[in-house]
Amino acid sequence: MIGRLQGVLLEKQPPEILLDVHGVGYELLLPMTSFYDLPEIGKETTLFTHLVVREDAHLLFGFAQKNDRTLFRELIKTNGVGPKLALAILSAMSVEQFAYAIEREELSKLVKIPGVGKKTAERLLVELKGKFKDIRQNDFFVESTHIPSVSELRQSESAADEAVAALVALGYKTTDAEKMVKKVMKADLTSEQLIREALKAAL
Repeated sequence: MIGRLQGVLLEKQPPEILLDVHGVGYELLLPMTSFYDLPEIGKETTLFTHLVVREDAHLLFGFAQKNDRTLFRELIKTNGVGPKLALAILSAMSVEQFAYAIEREELSKLVKIPGVGKKTAERLLVELKGKFKDIRQNDFFVESTHIPSVSELRQSESAADEAVAALVALGYKTTDAEKMVKKVMKADLTSEQLIREALKAAL
């Protein structure tokens, strides 16, 4: 099992990145909450990882914080929740926001996430409620004031297209993704910032 990788960021196209680790390029899928913490292309970064082995593919998921991976692993243990849906949940909510939604039984927030229907949301509440209380504060609740750095301004249309493509990859319908991006569109925002604002507005 690959548990942690440290290397140079070669490419990033939400929700995927390419990480160079001593000459070997690893393709990883990241939730947007971890994507926001990535450095600029060419810089070194460290990610906690989880490998999912399927008959047709080996998928490597990356996380900026250990608590993100912990929640991911809890989610995929839940009946009816696969890696792709877990990625969408972690993209829409931080670990802290998800924990609060579960403990407060906020079903309405959970069903706004693509792929989470009422039955899945109810199952998450039943199977995960109470688990967060048993975990130490520093394991799950990490306050972050990180704001993505902007190395260069992209053309607004290109950033919007990238944001829409990322939202579709996370499970949103194309028409819904386009509406979400259009709602928060500003000329000086990067694709990562557009995605962040779109997901925030959706909740």
